Amino acid sequence: MKIVTEISEMLETRKNLERPMGLVPTMGALHKGHKSLIDRSLRDNKSTVASIFVNPSQFSKTEDFNRYPQSLSLDLNLLEAAGVDIAFIPNNEAMYPQDFETWIEVEKTSALLEGKSRPGHFKGVATIVTKLFNIVRPDNAYFGQKDAQQLNIIKKLNKDLHLSISIIEMPTIRDIDGLAISSRNSYLTDQERLSAGLIFQALSKAKKMIRELETDTDTIKKEIINILNSSHLISIDYVSISRCETLEEVKTIEEPVLISLAVNVGNTRLIDNIITE
Repeated sequence: MKIVTEISEMLETRKNLERPMGLVPTMGALHKGHKSLIDRSLRDNKSTVASIFVNPSQFSKTEDFNRYPQSLSLDLNLLEAAGVDIAFIPNNEAMYPQDFETWIEVEKTSALLEGKSRPGHFKGVATIVTKLFNIVRPDNAYFGQKDAQQLNIIKKLNKDLHLSISIIEMPTIRDIDGLAISSRNSYLTDQERLSAGLIFQALSKAKKMIRELETDTDTIKKEIINILNSSHLISIDYVSISRCETLEEVKTIEEPVLISLAVNVGNTRLIDNIITE
């Protein structure tokens, strides 16, 4: 595996990579979810690039940028063992030089759900993903369904900007109790980790209600909230039932929907979602 830290070197290196070539963008602290994306890229492509960059522009001043878990040596060991061809690890100064002033924003989709709670977050996400796409120029790029809104935004910018990259969506990888695997899970205390298991219980109950022909979203949301509120360690930011493509809220379920939520478990913000059939 080759480690590339300079953008200029990545621009040269990509010219010699066998095609098709896959990109797995990450912020490091790699886990089983990232591994599933990497494994799929290795199956689909002749070359795979994994990037590691903790993107400061998607964190607000009140969020946990300086606290975000970083384990570069472990991450590199995982990437090499998996068989990744290139680990691209640029620094902040290269990605955001002092004169940087160009931003990408998917306006409508970014204003919903996470965008309401985290203003500017998705502008940072869209910008860094576009930069990575332009630097690496992959044929395929891999993202997890856990970050459903982010995935929608990336699909939209890819379409609107005619980037012509195949966006490959991969299912959420979960722990034994259903909790979506996330780098931020490492923040949880043992008691908080037990309470976090209620997130998947609530989503699963909602999906079961829909299978049993409940169509009123207010009724379903009430049940989700009741389950989450059974732990005093959980505080709810939002619970949403929306159209899968547009993320617009629905009152009555007539087609497959995205059920998504954001909560704080102690001081740790977690998001999750589930899609109905």
